[in-house]
Amino acid sequence: MIARLTAVYLAIFAAVLAVISGVAFWLVGKQYASLLAPALNTPEGAAGYRSAMLHVAITIGSADIPILIIVGILAYILARTSLAPLIAAREREKQFAADAAHELRSPLATIATVAQAARSQTPKSMQEALETITQTALDASGLIGELLTLSRDPRPGLLQCEPVDVANVTQACAREFELRAQNKAIAFNVRAESSIVNGDERRLRELVRNLLDNALKHTKKTIALECGSDGRFVYIRVADDGEGVIPELRNRIFERFFQANANAQPNPRNADPAGSGLGLAIAHWVAKAHNGTLTLEETPAGASFLARFPQK
Repeated sequence: MIARLTAVYLAIFAAVLAVISGVAFWLVGKQYASLLAPALNTPEGAAGYRSAMLHVAITIGSADIPILIIVGILAYILARTSLAPLIAAREREKQFAADAAHELRSPLATIATVAQAARSQTPKSMQEALETITQTALDASGLIGELLTLSRDPRPGLLQCEPVDVANVTQACAREFELRAQNKAIAFNVRAESSIVNGDERRLRELVRNLLDNALKHTKKTIALECGSDGRFVYIRVADDGEGVIPELRNRIFERFFQANANAQPNPRNADPAGSGLGLAIAHWVAKAHNGTLTLEETPAGASFLARFPQK
């Protein structure tokens, strides 16, 4: 963020400096031309004028370079000073999310445990309510775990990496979702080529599950899951034939808790309409933690998410 703001400041100043230098070069050239006007029509005069203007250009350029260096340093200091409160607030937000997640996990686990234990000692009329309490507590605990993950900067040090065949990961996730797809009369096309990455298998499964869950919510008839290698990168692609992602949302699709405006279009697609809004954010985090990327591809119809990782 600091680097981007520094680059913006420096680019603005460089543009202004280029204009000033251009005007200075033009004025000096005009003055030289008026002084050498009688001789400019001769080869010697024209050559002398070109040599003089080349010297002027070199002089101006030599003066601009140190100015740009000094301004670059000052721009970095200004950007860092300007963003310091924002960076500090962001760190406080991450720390709060981590602390809250740690503090809430224990009572939620207690609620789920007590509710499960009480089921066998209560009338049948109450068992359904206790099951709802148990499931809600477990869901909330899972949500807190996701928040804890997103409160950390994605980096390989947070993963338990080992050589992983993404084909095994995608096939295992496909088996998990196959029944859900059949129940919705959705065709599930899987193509998996053996490809090895240095990754955290549990996290990679989480990425694929979230992408499949998102596709299952939006598709009409078909979901395509494929993985393989292009020689440099291992990729996982999940595509569906749903409504697609409207242009206004493409830059926000991986944000935490992002929900589309229900009035954006008759059947708007968002990050997670029936869930927490964290599924795609978690998938994006997992990809970045593996030094990879997760992008939304341009497609004629539907949506296609492509995760790419350095090949081992």
